Amino acid sequence: MSLLDIHQLVVHHGQLAAVIDLDLTVAESDTVAVIGANGAGKTTLMRAIAGAIRPTSGTITFDGIDITSWPAHRRVAAGISLVPEGRRLFASLTVEENLLTGGYRRRPGPWTIPRIIELFPWMAERRKQPAAELSGGEQQAVAIGRALAANPRLLLLDELSLGLAPIIVQRIYAALPEILATGTTVLLVEQDVSQALRVADEVGCLLAGRCVLRGAASELTAAEIEAAYFGIERTPR
Repeated sequence: MSLLDIHQLVVHHGQLAAVIDLDLTVAESDTVAVIGANGAGKTTLMRAIAGAIRPTSGTITFDGIDITSWPAHRRVAAGISLVPEGRRLFASLTVEENLLTGGYRRRPGPWTIPRIIELFPWMAERRKQPAAELSGGEQQAVAIGRALAANPRLLLLDELSLGLAPIIVQRIYAALPEILATGTTVLLVEQDVSQALRVADEVGCLLAGRCVLRGAASELTAAEIEAAYFGIERTPR
């Protein structure tokens, strides 16, 4: 059963159409990765799903309900949480305080502050440390924890690996299986194609705002992905 259905979505930034006639379905408990080069429309798509940007046209349906016009806080309460590109933590607040902000509209569920700290054990000794003093990887972990504090049904992960060393990216992604074990559905944006293929059930590739390739991660070939990513061919799978 699908949890998220997007139909003919169009999103503009001023006069620029950043997402064009996009269709996307995410099944419950699946992990779907959206790949594409810079400017392909990936972050715009995530912000539209989260309610941070109002679409020009099209529909976003969550668990069978049309949420296209819902504000962001109502979507959080319904079970959609975004880990934004660039993390966007409250720099002056501590690790624990940042986690608490994520629980303001929380749903019932397994993710409590102690449970999140179990997922990222280093937080136990540094929960009172300001977020501004953390490394990039640590800030990313706090951003994930803040999103989990709302107990989402759909977790949106936007560019987890951006600006992080490969070893740190591995540590961040190592937490994903435990998150998925709670039944959480994940939609992630990732420029690192190999990383996306490792963790996703399905992969979609955006090019200039359009979805030009979609399929099971295990079935897409390197040639298909390369052609879609760089626009060598525009024929959808």
